[in-house]
Amino acid sequence: MAFSHQQSFSRFIIRLSVGATTVGIAAMIITLCFVNGFQQTVGNKVYSFWGQIRVQHFEPDKSMMAEEVPIQKNKSVEQIMQTQPGVAKVQAFATKSAVLSFKQNIEGILVKGIEANYDSTQFKSFLTKGHWIQFNDTAYSKDILVSEQVASLLQIQLNDTVTLYFVGNDQSNTSYRKLRVAGLYKTGIEEYDKVFLIGDLKLIARINDWAPDQIGGYEIFIKPNYKADSVNQVLLNDLPTEWMSRTVNSIYPNIFDWLAIQDMNRNVIFIIMAIVAIINLITCLLILILERTRMIGVLKAVGANNRLISRIFLYYAAVISIRGIMAGFVMGMGLVLLQQYTGFIQLDESAYYVKTAPVLIIWWQILLVCLTTFVVSFLIMLLPALLVKKVNPIQAIQFK
Repeated sequence: MAFSHQQSFSRFIIRLSVGATTVGIAAMIITLCFVNGFQQTVGNKVYSFWGQIRVQHFEPDKSMMAEEVPIQKNKSVEQIMQTQPGVAKVQAFATKSAVLSFKQNIEGILVKGIEANYDSTQFKSFLTKGHWIQFNDTAYSKDILVSEQVASLLQIQLNDTVTLYFVGNDQSNTSYRKLRVAGLYKTGIEEYDKVFLIGDLKLIARINDWAPDQIGGYEIFIKPNYKADSVNQVLLNDLPTEWMSRTVNSIYPNIFDWLAIQDMNRNVIFIIMAIVAIINLITCLLILILERTRMIGVLKAVGANNRLISRIFLYYAAVISIRGIMAGFVMGMGLVLLQQYTGFIQLDESAYYVKTAPVLIIWWQILLVCLTTFVVSFLIMLLPALLVKKVNPIQAIQFK
């Protein structure tokens, strides 16, 4: 009767419950996909620049802006790192403080030096103009990559020649190099864009008067299905005493703590939506039972037992849940796919590190949300169905 085309209060309540369940499921799916996409995209940006783990000379209190104490390249240590399960690649690097000067404009920066065999696949996605550094076999490359933020501040254009001033431990030991801007990059992460300039590691070695085999450290990239913390713990046990390894998460805690907060936001939304859906279904079932009190009395009078009548109302509730879940799935995934293919939701990149709100669809999580919602709702709906036992047939038939 409730699903017939006749107008009835039961039919209105069912539609209202289906609508509320639809909104709840859609909100949970959208929240899940956006939080997953946001965490993955921002995390990958950080890892593309530095890898997941840094190995360098033991400096427990080293600041992000401080230069590294040089270490000797060590084949046995490199072997330890490269043979660890989960390690995708190992690359050498070094950093050096400098002052970037162009047309009487200056800015303090940190030069990140890399080698000719550096895997630029991931970093090239940040290039907005120009090309990758062209390395020389003998002398250091005079190509550098400057962030768009620094280039805009100093009014630097592609292929301009800029001057880098380096100050040694002895203030009288100051040198400079004229270098060419080969490309401009933009990560969207202000902590990187306003600080780092990418150049040749040989340049830093020349300025610091290092030996040919001295570097600042290694950056390690981890395979997708491995955890950096687990690999880092193994490296801490296997590396020599004067070496140390740190996860990038611990070096940039402000970024990753902020990303972790998104999990809490997601959980709060899940709890609110679940409570709303449960209260909605319980209220719906109670109203249906009260409205159909006379019908319950008639069914009992003709021999129907409590279990059979309870099943009728549980069927009502199950259909409401399934319809709401299916409609919510279609609505939620529709909006997620629309964002994935059109990117119509835009963000402030300086605040959120991304220009377009990213989404990541993990199907097992979405199916788990739908299945869990149905199971929990069905179990909760058993409570109002117990009211059927308390209905007296004689009083119910007289009920108006």
